[in-house]
Amino acid sequence: MNGSTDCGDLTDAAASSDPATGLAAVRALRTLADRLEEVQVANARERGWSWQTIADVLQISRQAVHQKYGSTQTRPPRS
Repeated sequence: MNGSTDCGDLTDAAASSDPATGLAAVRALRTLADRLEEVQVANARERGWSWQTIADVLQISRQAVHQKYGSTQTRPPRS
């Protein structure tokens, strides 16, 4: 699996009967999911979402989401 792999290829690879191919697809999907989560947490914070609201949507604790992303995010403007 490489950086230029598209979603259709990942879907096919994840369903492969070859464990090496399937596991590589799982790793690529985890990396993609982590990156998408990071982008969307930043998006939510820029729109003024609280850590608690983000945590509720992700179904994790506020502390967990803040610990993971708090040092990389800026505070939203106060309204």
